[in-house]
Amino acid sequence: MVQRSSVLVRLVAVGAVAAALFAAGCSTERTGGGGPAGGGTGPVKIGLVTKTDTNPYFVTLRDAAKSAADQQGAQLIALAGKFDGDNEGQVAAIENLVQQGVKGILITPSNSGGIIAALQQAKSRGITVIALDTETDPKDAVDATWATDNTDAGRKQGAYVKAMLNGTAPKLLMVDGTAGAAVDTQRHNGFLEGIGLQNGAPQIVGSANANGDQNLAQQATENLLQRSTDVNSVYTINEPTARGVFVAMAAKNLTGKVALGSIDGGCQAMDDLKSGKYAATVMQFPKKMAQDGVNAVVAFAKNGTKPSGFHDTGSQLITDKPLGGLESKDTGWGRQNCWG
Repeated sequence: MVQRSSVLVRLVAVGAVAAALFAAGCSTERTGGGGPAGGGTGPVKIGLVTKTDTNPYFVTLRDAAKSAADQQGAQLIALAGKFDGDNEGQVAAIENLVQQGVKGILITPSNSGGIIAALQQAKSRGITVIALDTETDPKDAVDATWATDNTDAGRKQGAYVKAMLNGTAPKLLMVDGTAGAAVDTQRHNGFLEGIGLQNGAPQIVGSANANGDQNLAQQATENLLQRSTDVNSVYTINEPTARGVFVAMAAKNLTGKVALGSIDGGCQAMDDLKSGKYAATVMQFPKKMAQDGVNAVVAFAKNGTKPSGFHDTGSQLITDKPLGGLESKDTGWGRQNCWG
């Protein structure tokens, strides 16, 4: 009896040690920062779905979200589409995050109409959903949005290009992003408002979509210039697009003859402005979007306060060549605040 009891005691002890080691291993795997946010049994899980994981803008946004989550003791799970406009990839990412039990999902929607059903499913599971950078259509497909007022950002770019033309009628190329995407439509329309044109105006001599990609933008601009090089201004959806446009323009000896601006405000843009690739850009603040979004999810996890409404994170015209009384900051300020 004594021998059997001793064996039984050893078995129980071994089992207890194994259980403790297993529990410690699970805890280490789940922890994404400090102590658990909200006082639960583990860190609050926050999902982030960006348009891509290669565009520097979204890399910055993701890194800022990760840092904010770490500071809050939360765990960030970051996923992305394969390219700008990859609705299926974003839907799969949302479904993945729902299965992982996230408390909130932050998303920069590629084409907001294509992911509405997946977002509604997430919300029906008690997950708070926040759009970053880009509004959804309809806007109430998410609980709240932290983003640039993209129409206003486009308007600022358009007003600057108009000032560069100094009264000369535009002969305009428009190198857009992804057809149908909310941010692309807003920036496009804002630019036209700023330069004083309407869609379909004869002053728009060519247009193309380039999905915000530098190589695609270069190819698209080369194709447009094969039809005619009689252009004096270009709209670009973002800075990678502007860099691609510049390469195509340089090949045709058009640099310095074309008014070119952009939107984003990445740190590389400050070098682009100094070297004359384009004359101005409109800075956004993705770090603020990410930080505020993470904080909203953590607050929801702690006390059930659900975020709501549109929160404009601001935009700023950056140029070393101020024109037309337009309020702007120089590249020195830009370097200190790029993607802040």
